[in-house]
Amino acid sequence: MRAIGIILAGGNNNRMRELSDKRAIAAMPIAGSYRSIDFALSNMANSRIQKVAVLTQYNARSLNEHLSSSKWWDFGRKQGGLFVFTPTITKENGFWYQGTADAIYQNLNFLKNSHEPYVVIASGDCIYKMDYNKVLEYHIAKRADITVVCTTCPDPSEVERFGVLRMNEDCRIEEFEEKPMVSPYNTISTGIYVIRRRQLIELIEKAAQEGRNDFVKDILIRYKNLKRIYGYKIDSYWSNISTVESYYKTNMDFLKPEIRNYFFKQEPAVKTKIDDLPPAKYNPGAEVKNSLISSGCIINGVVENSVLFKDVYVGNNCVIKNSVILNDVYLGDNTHIENCIVESRDTIRANSYYSGDGEVKIVVEKNERYSL
Repeated sequence: MRAIGIILAGGNNNRMRELSDKRAIAAMPIAGSYRSIDFALSNMANSRIQKVAVLTQYNARSLNEHLSSSKWWDFGRKQGGLFVFTPTITKENGFWYQGTADAIYQNLNFLKNSHEPYVVIASGDCIYKMDYNKVLEYHIAKRADITVVCTTCPDPSEVERFGVLRMNEDCRIEEFEEKPMVSPYNTISTGIYVIRRRQLIELIEKAAQEGRNDFVKDILIRYKNLKRIYGYKIDSYWSNISTVESYYKTNMDFLKPEIRNYFFKQEPAVKTKIDDLPPAKYNPGAEVKNSLISSGCIINGVVENSVLFKDVYVGNNCVIKNSVILNDVYLGDNTHIENCIVESRDTIRANSYYSGDGEVKIVVEKNERYSL
């Protein structure tokens, strides 16, 4: 493909509450065996983008460890490859990334030293499958300066989390508002953009000279009447996991057969880093209904409508319902967990009871073992 990729994975969000205390949102576990960033990386690899940069910053250690080998996403090659860039103190600059545009500016040599004519920019906290070639073809056909991939937001209360846009009949963006409190429109940006490499360099350098740091506010919105900015609308599955509620709902979506088939049985495949773990083990008395049970798990109790990540131990007479249990959790005997997210490496004492009442409850025990 005639493009390089940039994945923005450095941000933090207070709406993730305790879940983002020790990991970047892009490193959040998804669907039992994956991390959020795996979906953007797999889309890049499946679209034959051979050179990808991941810009990390906040709580990046877990994410950097996950990205320690590029082979899992087929980027281990002489030409191209996977590059992970964190903020670097230099003689000219001693700041962390001040925003998405500044993150690109601080790594501008990656763009200047590349030769591909186009750039695909994506976020690391979204769950979807996409062939970026189709977006690039659309971008070229429209003679666009920038193409924004967008979708319909089904829940009006969620509009305030996203950039909201309005397009004319030719799909040119005429209005763009970032995270409005209310909006008469329900078409939202997915945080995926296609732009010509040389133009991106020019816009980023100009924004830096003017002290502007945000890609959406200082480039997309500022230039919407000066540049040809088009929308490319999708109707396939797309979810942003940057709130506790959306993270929980996204994992629950993978209990639906049509969602599982779309991501895991239909080509192209979603790729991830593989751990050498034994298959899940179900002891006598175990009862599992409509749940995802990952490798390394040992089940003794009842698990219903839940997602269990790797290396989870469920003790005798335990009941787990409508919950997400992250990696390497030990659930003592007679524990009841319902409508909860249990943080990784927790040890839940025997005879414990946790239940979310009206909202998703996050369980973080003080005797938590060190983990990413």
